[in-house]
Amino acid sequence: MPRRTATMLASTLMLIALLCAGVLIPVPYAEMSPGPTVNTLGNHQGEPVLQISGRKTYPTDGHLNMTTVRVTSVDFRMNLVEAVYGWLSRDSKVVPHDTLYPKGTTEEQSSQQNAEEFSQSQESAKVAALKQLDVPVKSWVIVSTVVKDSPAEGRLHAGDVIKAVDGHAVKQPSDVATFVTKHKAGQKVVFTVVPAKDQAAAEKAHKTATTTQDVAITTAASDDSGPKRAIVGISAGTDHTFPFSIDIKLADVGGPSAGLMFALGIYDKLTPGSLTGGKFVAGTGTIDDNGTVGPIGGVDMKTVGARGKGAQYFLTPADNCAEAAADKPSGLTLVKVKTIKDALGALKDIRGGNTAALPKCTAKG
Repeated sequence: MPRRTATMLASTLMLIALLCAGVLIPVPYAEMSPGPTVNTLGNHQGEPVLQISGRKTYPTDGHLNMTTVRVTSVDFRMNLVEAVYGWLSRDSKVVPHDTLYPKGTTEEQSSQQNAEEFSQSQESAKVAALKQLDVPVKSWVIVSTVVKDSPAEGRLHAGDVIKAVDGHAVKQPSDVATFVTKHKAGQKVVFTVVPAKDQAAAEKAHKTATTTQDVAITTAASDDSGPKRAIVGISAGTDHTFPFSIDIKLADVGGPSAGLMFALGIYDKLTPGSLTGGKFVAGTGTIDDNGTVGPIGGVDMKTVGARGKGAQYFLTPADNCAEAAADKPSGLTLVKVKTIKDALGALKDIRGGNTAALPKCTAKG
């Protein structure tokens, strides 16, 4: 066989071997890409995203779109060819698998966490919007989750209202850990609670629950890294009672990043006039009860998805500004926001055409 032919044959076989290896060899990466974007002022799958009853609402126009990121599943194993394609594509992003799914996370655990964060973001969005409107909201601290096989299992239940710990009034979720960790492992701590079923019955009757019970629990030692501390095996959260009904209808979405846009949509529906001035505004960001906007993941994929649907402006958490500005889609203005109040001020400038006054994201933040 001529040397030139042999060389070409060997090169071809090597190329085939490399391609096969690239397809067969898994790499520890996952992929992110732009997900659906939904107008919180509009309909999704045939019904309004925001449904408010018991309070006067007003017509809206324009867009206040929440944005999402599509990610590969926990169990998906990317090969080298897919990773290289993702790295070269502008409309996707390849990241280390552990960035999205910490080691040991299952698909079920990931889905559960996303669902819980999405539910909490809806509650905080309602509270933040109503606070801006000076509408009073009743709040209390509850048992959010109970860890399996922990000292609290069977003693406390999700939804129990925590009134006090060792006789000390509980005013916010962090108080619970503060009071529990004053103990040493093996000591008893006493929770004064309104059982979840009694609280639910009182809410249904539009009354205040008054029945409490004391629950004594023997603390255990924490098993995480760092100094050992006393624990009972619960996480505390906040629940609310609203003076009228606000329902958010959006299936197949998880995580906390739609909080800001839900809050703005609720505010728009409860106030006369157009919040957007008919403009197409999209955005992202977590929100807490006080209206503080927090950072999220995958902001560069969200800006791509928003611009692809026609967004002109993108409300961006301040802590995500530098990342978003590093690869900003053409024609999209990135507006920096730290609070819901900032977002409302930016929307006022947008609908008034005063875009020069907008706080814009830059490569420095």
